[in-house]
Amino acid sequence: MLVSNCGYAQNPAPATAQAKPVILTGATIHIGNGQVLTNGAIAFDKGIITQIGAAGSVSSITGAETIDVSGKHIYPGIISLNTTVGLQEVASVRATLDYNEVGQINPHVRALIAYNTDSEVIPTLRGNGVLLSQAVPQGGIISGSSSVFYTDGWNWEDAVLKKDDGIWLSWPPFLESSFSSEDFRVTVKRNEKRQEALEVFRTTFSDAKAYAEIQQPAVVNLRLAAMKPLFDGSANLYIRAEYAKDIVEAVKFAREFGIKKVVIAGGDESYKVAAFLKENQVPVILNPTHRLPNRVDENVYLPYELPGMLHKAGVKVAITYTDEWWRTRNLAFLSGTSAGFGEVTPEEALRFITSNAAEIIGAENTVGTLEKGKHASLLVADGDILDMRGNVVKMVFVKGGKVNLDDKQKRLYEKYKVKYNQK
Repeated sequence: MLVSNCGYAQNPAPATAQAKPVILTGATIHIGNGQVLTNGAIAFDKGIITQIGAAGSVSSITGAETIDVSGKHIYPGIISLNTTVGLQEVASVRATLDYNEVGQINPHVRALIAYNTDSEVIPTLRGNGVLLSQAVPQGGIISGSSSVFYTDGWNWEDAVLKKDDGIWLSWPPFLESSFSSEDFRVTVKRNEKRQEALEVFRTTFSDAKAYAEIQQPAVVNLRLAAMKPLFDGSANLYIRAEYAKDIVEAVKFAREFGIKKVVIAGGDESYKVAAFLKENQVPVILNPTHRLPNRVDENVYLPYELPGMLHKAGVKVAITYTDEWWRTRNLAFLSGTSAGFGEVTPEEALRFITSNAAEIIGAENTVGTLEKGKHASLLVADGDILDMRGNVVKMVFVKGGKVNLDDKQKRLYEKYKVKYNQK
């Protein structure tokens, strides 16, 4: 019994590779691009979707396992961008934090090799449908490169979907705020060190662009070599910026150096420059929306409405959790709130955490929607996953393999339920 309990206390093993075809039939299928199939069916084999359509249109497959999921809902796996999931475990334990490196200019730092698939947080994400997360380094003014992982795998080599998808930098804000604990006042003033930081950016990107044009450099510069994908269009430049002025300046800066794939992360005032973002085809990964606005004179519902405002303006938008990595499991509810306040439909809101996110990271050919030829990474729920009352995930498949949905929180619930249900 002791051995059994010890085994039960560990994270479940990753899903095994799909051994035979699977057909899920009878469910309402949410494609992820705005389309919905009622009484639909989806078939997948060797981790790839082979058929999808009305239940009667999906042909039978020899040796397939057919699962009746009538009355349930099928969704593509939720994608969480701009997180430290897998890079930190317990905030108060330094040994579990691996997201911040020493120094200010670190484009060569890779989140890829730091991702911890044994994290106790990761299984809690799967239980709410988050099947992909983008691990992002923090700190400095150029933080390093992010990578995108499945929330299932033995190690980072197993879990990774997209390696080094982009470089992250923090644009120096035009204004900076400080909080006084004596009178509980927030003071906002002009950032006096801003110009100094901008000069560092200009020097670094000038050197990186020149280095990228050298066919065979005599000496390898790891920092500059890591930035080369920005100039050939194979990686994104993610820029953390909040104020409208900063967003415009940051995008123009990137364009000046010939960087075409730019993404704004944060974007509190992005609605003020929505036309500019649309014109320049710059997507936005928004801060968490379950919060109050940052300014006392703003509409109290602004954070809830912001995704819809940008979407209606033609800007590609995704929603995320940033610092609160352990709350990433609630990502679907942020999207659901945007449907209630932003004049967007639930299917449009679903795109903020599925197809839009996939397009931003350049993985739209493999994930983000349920279409033939894409990865069979999906979930089956009792109800609406955007609503915390209906988000009861029953089954999860990652690349066709059925995932064990056990996690530490479920185990603790079962443990203490016995105690507190006693009469």
